[in-house]
Amino acid sequence: MKSVSILCYGKKCDHPPKPETPALKIHGVNFTYPGSSDSVLNSVSVSISPGEKVALVGPNGAGKSTLMKLVLGLEQIQSGGIEIYGHKAHTCRHRVAMVPQKSSVDWTFPVTVRQVVAMGRYVHLGWFRKAGLKDREAVDLAMETMEISNISHKQVGELSGGQQQRVMLARTLAHDADLLLLDEPLNHVDIATQELMFHTIERICSLGKSVLISTHDLGILTVHFSRVLFLDKTIIADGDVNEVLTPQNIARAYGFEFHKDKEKGLW
Repeated sequence: MKSVSILCYGKKCDHPPKPETPALKIHGVNFTYPGSSDSVLNSVSVSISPGEKVALVGPNGAGKSTLMKLVLGLEQIQSGGIEIYGHKAHTCRHRVAMVPQKSSVDWTFPVTVRQVVAMGRYVHLGWFRKAGLKDREAVDLAMETMEISNISHKQVGELSGGQQQRVMLARTLAHDADLLLLDEPLNHVDIATQELMFHTIERICSLGKSVLISTHDLGILTVHFSRVLFLDKTIIADGDVNEVLTPQNIARAYGFEFHKDKEKGLW
């Protein structure tokens, strides 16, 4: 898998959010990777409101990571459109931050924990302005929130999987974006880190920020989410967890059948 930079993406946006508009609006998006005849996304349309926490689920190859990359501008939109707080995405990516899949990050990049978290401030500073007091305070607070202040001097490549995910989320918190994209953040992390991440995400959403989280762990959905997007190249279902995770939808996406017990009325 191609590694991605540990750095942040996007540039500063001077456009204020338009009132009463979705945090993220995706309409009619189609995407095929160059050189491939197989479509990755087909007519995908989604709207996420400010303050929402939404789970994105689907099988491998469903297009979850690709969809996030399109929002962030790491892949070029081929048709359809994406808007962030009422503005075209390419003009407003400053408002978006992402925690990529752990396996897609080059952890050999020679930086410390604090340096990685401080990269969340680059979008506010640019490359040549020196960090000020506000930036240092944002970095300190992000590390305190993710409970990694005591390892701030360590190289990120020396950390455990759970610690690395805490660092990446701390970088996102330092960014102070309005829309957060988390791509499989729960893979290979300990229970304590999972609970800390969800506690932090709940607080973020209570402040009016929006979070989209892709996950393969269907078991956590009823505990931590009220809304689920089921993606398999197109949106199969969107809504309440119990309405989306039906045997029929799961069978359609994952390619197997459920057999109903007619006597008990169970699948």
